[in-house]
Amino acid sequence: MNVCILMPLLLILSVANVLAQAAPGNVVKYHATINDVKYVYASVAPVARLKPGDILDTNTLDCFGNAIKKPGDTLTMSKGDNPLTGPFYIEGAEPGDTLVVKILDLEVDGDQGVGAFAPGFGALNETNYTPMLHPPLPEKIWFYPIDHANNTATFQALDSKFSVKIPMHPFFGCIGVAPSAGEARSSIVPAEFGGNMDSPEASVGNTVYFPVNVPGGLLYMGDGHAAMGDGEVAGTAIEVPLRARVQLSLIKGQKINWPRFENDDAIMTVGAYRPLDDCVRIAFTELVGWIHQDYGLSELDAYELLSKVAKIHLNEMVDPNYVVVASIEKKFLPPKKK
Repeated sequence: MNVCILMPLLLILSVANVLAQAAPGNVVKYHATINDVKYVYASVAPVARLKPGDILDTNTLDCFGNAIKKPGDTLTMSKGDNPLTGPFYIEGAEPGDTLVVKILDLEVDGDQGVGAFAPGFGALNETNYTPMLHPPLPEKIWFYPIDHANNTATFQALDSKFSVKIPMHPFFGCIGVAPSAGEARSSIVPAEFGGNMDSPEASVGNTVYFPVNVPGGLLYMGDGHAAMGDGEVAGTAIEVPLRARVQLSLIKGQKINWPRFENDDAIMTVGAYRPLDDCVRIAFTELVGWIHQDYGLSELDAYELLSKVAKIHLNEMVDPNYVVVASIEKKFLPPKKK
């Protein structure tokens, strides 16, 4: 074959290869019900399998399993806390890889949200971690009508006529992968595998990174929130079911220790532990390591820089482990290493 014919052919093949890599993956649809949700992050049979690049279109139930619907309903009607959709098996995922979850779309799947507090739970209540002699606060439930057109939920006080509209910011309260070593971890607990992080960062426009601990990764999600204040102090957000679309991919051979978030403007790391100061130390140690590994600053330069421009977000202080997200805007970083 002469060069005149070969060069156009190589160009065509090159363009085709690029287009094939850029083409969106298949859309895998799955519908969860209360009969097939899970209440632990564990290595169990997957409900569906996806290939890297595939888009998952699914739903999640609220933290009460969609059981609380009207005044007079009680928390005892819930079959369990934070029912999880999944797990989803990602072909080719192996321990030592990083699972990449790009959140494409989240929609509140209903016309009402629920907020509640219960005896023994909440930042300002006596708990099993902070026992006290006084009686615990009684169970209370609030309902939040949702206005999809204006993207708001309405708080109505129980003890007065006061009401106020709250802008909605849908996100996954729970998203994580199976832990390592055959562990099964409660859907209430956030840890190295993700889980009940209650992170508003788990929202549209952000990418979440997880360590792959078992073959297939085994991704779970649930506990949808329409909005939540920092700390989630009373123990719940505006709890809602969600419709979700996420795209899954892998970074082969890259090991991370804790979940991470990223968007066009910032990189963010998660710390989940008690006491709160150790939680913060985990998040910042991970952020120093990320800056050193991907952006080339020494660890001590990264440490100094973070002391001047970093941000801390206290996501929640009510679960068995607290959660903090530490972040830095990319405008303060050198170009990412190739």
